[in-house]
Amino acid sequence: MKFTKMHGIGNDYVYVNCLEEAVDRPEETAKFVSDRHFGVGSDGLILIRPSQKADFEMAMYNADGSRGEMCGNGIRCVAKYVYDYGLTDKTRIQVETLAGIKELDLTVENGKVSLVKVNMGAPELSPEKIPVLAQAEQAVNLPLEVDGIMYQMTCVSMGNPHCVIFMKEDVRELDLEKIGPSFENHPRFPRRVNTEFVNVIDRHTLRMRVWERGSGETLACGTGACAVAVAGILNDKTEHEAAVHLLGGNLHIAWEGGDSPVYMTGPATAVFDGEVILPEDIK
Repeated sequence: MKFTKMHGIGNDYVYVNCLEEAVDRPEETAKFVSDRHFGVGSDGLILIRPSQKADFEMAMYNADGSRGEMCGNGIRCVAKYVYDYGLTDKTRIQVETLAGIKELDLTVENGKVSLVKVNMGAPELSPEKIPVLAQAEQAVNLPLEVDGIMYQMTCVSMGNPHCVIFMKEDVRELDLEKIGPSFENHPRFPRRVNTEFVNVIDRHTLRMRVWERGSGETLACGTGACAVAVAGILNDKTEHEAAVHLLGGNLHIAWEGGDSPVYMTGPATAVFDGEVILPEDIK
């Protein structure tokens, strides 16, 4: 199976051009290629497919083989792939995802995509649609007990569920391996959840770490950065544009509020092309 390894500020995936390659068992393939010792090594698998509704379709699978609705860093890399590898010459494209069709604007330098701005759509704030079990119109600054400790959560869906926790403690010192799974699998989240732990640096700057549903801690999460910026605005901690600092790099997020779309801008990087021999039991 031919593939390209790419990353969006450290959030790395194995990308397969399914206009040319066939992946019959994507769940098992994702688990194999994601393994950093026995596979290629990644946070998951992303398939670039033809679409009847948009220019391309993105099918994203987490490292545990589960299907993800949307990946902000991944979709920027899809945009870079289809342009750099000659599948399109357009600098504005639409990509179909399980979270809807997303519009992307490509910045091209020396014939290669260097930066991608994504219209991520309006955030979903209704608890039953996120989903989160909450007796409120919006899950903003609500108490959540995890492992005997009380936190204040703000929940947002960017096509996938997010739980944002603002903290006074330096998030760089957190033991995410210990607390992350307890948030991900908390009974308040019927479909599990991605959790962002956030420090407010100032009203234009946020620092975050993320525990991703199905993948564990990753260096970056694009939908998570969007959810963090939205939560910052809802809690009056930030202005309507903010830089979000992640372990792998920075993203610029803008949201005017209400039903306005969230815009995410960041880089996309191709690392290498390769070919992997899949085990006989998943071919």
